[in-house]
Amino acid sequence: MERRQVLKTAGILATGGVTSLAGCSSGNGDGSGEPTTTETEETTGGSGGETAGGSGGSNTVMMVTEGSEYYFDPIGLFVESGETVTFEIQSGSHSATAYKQGTSSAEVTRIPEGAETFNSEILSEQGATYEHTFETTGTYDYFCIPHKSLGMVGRIVVGEPGGPAEGSMPPDGDVPESQTIVDQGSVSYSSFSG
Repeated sequence: MERRQVLKTAGILATGGVTSLAGCSSGNGDGSGEPTTTETEETTGGSGGETAGGSGGSNTVMMVTEGSEYYFDPIGLFVESGETVTFEIQSGSHSATAYKQGTSSAEVTRIPEGAETFNSEILSEQGATYEHTFETTGTYDYFCIPHKSLGMVGRIVVGEPGGPAEGSMPPDGDVPESQTIVDQGSVSYSSFSG
């Protein structure tokens, strides 16, 4: 069982398995990409692991602080056009912010031309989530606002690799090659960094 699953299971057991709202919703429910702060219900099935979209698994990317490490897990995720990815705080305070020049502290654009940018802003509450639906095919690189300089970056490939992120790494850290993400469906942080 992965460390992430052990931690989630322990948290559920500690609260008696009761799922409740951990805050209030700041989204307006219209799919505008506004952050939603809720504690999510644990679901199980198959191996219980998180896998890439398009293969019947979860499109959830955990945002993690572990000691002096700050990372997205999986660090690489493949989804099909029209699928929604949920970014969830496991620990710490993080954001999921597209490398789109002019968005937060992004100085370069590393998402496909014409793609909708995304920026969760900083989420701090454990279990807080942010959702974004990816419509435009290509490669999306993104970062965490407070931990960008510490290399907290990730990559999502929608449909097939393409766009300005191809052929190079983000300016603030390394991510898996796009074709590796497509081939594997998702690349965990531990398998990429370890």
